[in-house]
Amino acid sequence: MDQRRINELIDVYRNGFLNDTLPFWVRHAPDAENGGFFSYLDRDGSVFCKDKSVWFQGRMTWMLASAYNNFRKDPELLRLAATGIEFMEKHCFDTDDRMFFEVTADGRPLRKRRYTFSETFALQAFLEYSIATGDAERRKRADDLFLLLIRYRNNPQMLPPKYYPQTKLSKGHSATMILLNVAQTIRPARTDDLCDVTIRSILDELLRDFVHEDEKALFETVGPHGERLDSPEGRCVNPGHAIETAWFIMEEYRIHQEERLLSNALKILDWSLDLGWDKEYGGIRYFVDIEGKPPVQYEHDMKLWWPHTEAIYATLLAYHLTGDRKYEEWHRKIHEYTYSHFPDTKYGDWFKYLHRDGSVSSEAKGNLWAGCFHLSRMQMMASKLLEEMKGKA
Repeated sequence: MDQRRINELIDVYRNGFLNDTLPFWVRHAPDAENGGFFSYLDRDGSVFCKDKSVWFQGRMTWMLASAYNNFRKDPELLRLAATGIEFMEKHCFDTDDRMFFEVTADGRPLRKRRYTFSETFALQAFLEYSIATGDAERRKRADDLFLLLIRYRNNPQMLPPKYYPQTKLSKGHSATMILLNVAQTIRPARTDDLCDVTIRSILDELLRDFVHEDEKALFETVGPHGERLDSPEGRCVNPGHAIETAWFIMEEYRIHQEERLLSNALKILDWSLDLGWDKEYGGIRYFVDIEGKPPVQYEHDMKLWWPHTEAIYATLLAYHLTGDRKYEEWHRKIHEYTYSHFPDTKYGDWFKYLHRDGSVSSEAKGNLWAGCFHLSRMQMMASKLLEEMKGKA
């Protein structure tokens, strides 16, 4: 990748974050009355539902604090991040120290899920905010959440099972891979080896149980010991999640320089791009049945924003680490598809959901699930990686 292309991409990603993604969400998401943030935003940023996604409170707060720490020392970013911290502390924790998944605009609980996704993003928010402010209390809150997540990982029976365990046992990839990233995120702030121990345990589990060499796939759901399940769920590959996991592993390689980490990450990336890429219309499909049978998810062939942002960063990182031109070509192909389909040039930010042919399925910029996290993370991380590459080009 030559210097001109690197500079061009830095401009796209960095300016996209600072002049488009960040301003859109800063302008439209904050709730001036109750604190915290709205996530149900229509195309123009207008709020179409005032119920609040709790994991979005963490994600938005993290984005604001991370922008302050890494890109722009704007006191307004820190002030808004503080409203997210305060809203979560006041309204989003249950009496068991777990968090709700959805609350009303004024903070009354609506729903709590068996998964610990709200806690993972709150942890990142508290940690990033403490880095910006030096707030020891919020730093401890991040530590407490990390220990809670470790407790649930080590004692999975504490969470309600998805299926009756007498009838069916399974485990999912998503909670495992998110904890890997959380441990990587909080590791620089800890003095013990708990993060390294946790990361090693997760990597061993991922590569042993979820990665199936014979089928060249990282499966989303397996049996308790990695058994292949003969069901639509057991045949399901989520290319976006697998690609995200691949770059998490690559980031671990950057620290420890263990060749097995890089080789496994690249295999997962290669398999997932091959399975996920739509050879007729372009773009990455949401779900794939490994045997080519009908996927049960109605949205299986849609193109969502976040697998594409994950693939942009993963292929860029793979190229940086290997110099292999095929990853430069993959990056170019995914970047061109993504930037020709998802950005909304009229109102800012990105569309989140496309039909298989690339036409817009929903004009919403956010909802209970979608928000500012994957896009902003990619823009920040990719621009920083490209600055690193710039010095070596």
